[in-house]
Amino acid sequence: MRLVFCFYAEDAGVFSRRQFHDYLARRRQNARQALIDLFHILDTDQGRDPYLDEDLLAFPYVNGGLFSDESVIIPRITDDIIDLLLRQASEDFDWSQISPTIFGAVFESTLNPETRRSGGMHYTSLENIHKVIDPLFLDGLKAEFDQIKAIGTERTRQARLAAFQEKLASLTFLDPACGSGNFLTETYLCLRRLENEAIAARQHDQVVLGDIDNPIQVSIGQFCGIEINDFAVTVARTALWIAESQMLRETEDIVRHDLHFLPLKTSARIRKANALRLDWESVVPKHKLSCIMSNPPFVGARLMSTCQKEDLNGVFSGWRNVGNLDYVCCWYKKAADLMTGTAIRTALVSTNSVTQGESVADLWKPLFAQGVHIDFAYRTFRWDSEARIKAHVHCVIVGFSIAPNSTPKVIYSSGLPQTAGNINGYLLDADDIFVESRNKPICDVPGIGMGNQPIDNGNYLFTREERDAFVKKEPAAEKWFRPWYGSWEFINRQPRYCLWLGKCPPNELRKMPECLKRVEAVRAFRLSSKRASTRKLADMPTRFQTENMPKGHYIIIPEVSSERRRYVPIGYMDDSVLCSNKLRLMPHATLYHFGILTSNVHMAWMRVVCGRLKSDYDYSINIVYNNFPWPTPTDEQRAKIEQTAQAILDARALYPDASLADLYDEITMPPELRKAHQENDKAVMRAYGFSVKDMTESACVAELMKMYKELSSAQR
Repeated sequence: MRLVFCFYAEDAGVFSRRQFHDYLARRRQNARQALIDLFHILDTDQGRDPYLDEDLLAFPYVNGGLFSDESVIIPRITDDIIDLLLRQASEDFDWSQISPTIFGAVFESTLNPETRRSGGMHYTSLENIHKVIDPLFLDGLKAEFDQIKAIGTERTRQARLAAFQEKLASLTFLDPACGSGNFLTETYLCLRRLENEAIAARQHDQVVLGDIDNPIQVSIGQFCGIEINDFAVTVARTALWIAESQMLRETEDIVRHDLHFLPLKTSARIRKANALRLDWESVVPKHKLSCIMSNPPFVGARLMSTCQKEDLNGVFSGWRNVGNLDYVCCWYKKAADLMTGTAIRTALVSTNSVTQGESVADLWKPLFAQGVHIDFAYRTFRWDSEARIKAHVHCVIVGFSIAPNSTPKVIYSSGLPQTAGNINGYLLDADDIFVESRNKPICDVPGIGMGNQPIDNGNYLFTREERDAFVKKEPAAEKWFRPWYGSWEFINRQPRYCLWLGKCPPNELRKMPECLKRVEAVRAFRLSSKRASTRKLADMPTRFQTENMPKGHYIIIPEVSSERRRYVPIGYMDDSVLCSNKLRLMPHATLYHFGILTSNVHMAWMRVVCGRLKSDYDYSINIVYNNFPWPTPTDEQRAKIEQTAQAILDARALYPDASLADLYDEITMPPELRKAHQENDKAVMRAYGFSVKDMTESACVAELMKMYKELSSAQR
């Protein structure tokens, strides 16, 4: 970063042209010592040795701390490195126009994938930064400036312009997971561009500015950050200095005289620390803070390190169900605590898990009770950054505050803004309703359960080829094999096979030595478990931990399904097969139940309240199914739903060799099946009393939320 600053300084006029290049070129035989001497002189103001070489003394004093750390070790400089520095980095590249926000991607590229994954590090593109800062504060400032420029009276306009510039200088920003500083740097650039416009407007009216030597009031000292990675801290500070220099040049073009960049007069207040164990007011007092904005680490609830779990438990001390919260939730809680009693507004980027499944009730219910309200939100979108290796995550942006907000609430869906009366924890324009875990269905419908969970270390599960080889070795075992379906096997119609010995008589089992080896392996595996319940299960090694084997036909729902599908593939199975715990089973189900569950109404509900496995739907019994409000159809409406449900099964039957993955791919879905689903959707919507013509999916879920609220209130 020191080298980057020097490259930039000589190209941008902070140093003399080629000053750093020529200094290093003359000392290429002793380049390491030359850099040590240079970095020392750049950090020395008074008391420079007058007998040093003139070209070294010609460098200005920088200040700001970049060159002050004597613990920074300069490695051996080889001829190859010197050639790279002098030719590629200096002669063949102009640093003066470099975007300071590109440093985030540069920093990200230095991290190995495991460091990025364990730290939840995903750096931010300019487009995504503006999704945060524009509705948080920048749109309001631009609108205010446009109003000021439109004032007809020059005296009033100038007074308002001066006040506007003072307002810009009074704003303070905090990024409590700032990484390489992209949020802070882009925010600084945006404020300085606005200030330059204000300076230009005042200059246009031939107003004498207060400080002719430096009319700039916005300072990088207004930008505060907390970051745990020391290299990222240095990157962030350097990016802000480069941004400051670039904006100074733009101001010089406006006022038509030189403004002095060096020595640096202010520095961004970026603290190297664990933000979750630091009092944020030690960085900036909350009564001076305007906005909090951040892209905190993305680490799932089940993927946190021991240290991260300690952070989580410390932040949420005394809260219920803390173990279900993702790491990013800590920043929501810390921000809400800091905002209490202030006008601070916050916007955070996070994985969409914070607005789905159990997290909504676990996180947002107590935050709303604390006085938090959501001001704007971007519903789920795919993450992007400037880095070469993209982060494959789906995110939301939530802007929230405690102080009253007079501006309209806005929900952005597919990039389009829609005003909202209220934004709830699911990022819907609906009442603040929380769908919490429920053990039984909220309506009078059959219960569903999960399939079988062997806890066998894979000893009872076989591919087709493995089963055939086993049977060839032990023919008597053939009748004890059953087709085995999980989510993937069902959707792709490629069963595995399960050696189900739970009902095998002992005298038969003793005659099958290969089967006995499997049973003994399962017993040994269970005995080695740390869980007492699993060790106890070792007494019944032929049985599963969870057994669910309905008689006759039953509906199955995959626990996990791709978010790219409009419909989760739901179907029927019978008692000739076994289903794993990755399928949800509904015995005693009718065509009517199938029609409702496979409809767009149920899919809309599922998409909002389900959890996610990466970006895929994670269909929960206690959250999705048990809380789903069913309609109360007339006999005619019920018959129509049964008819359209059968049409879906008939359309599938036209393609017996196609898997459900083939049939429910949005590109390859057969027209007969699509039409059958559309007719079923209409029938179900009419049973709810919903408009078939113009009801949106979000409006549909909002109505279902109202039904859920009435049903849950009636059962209290």
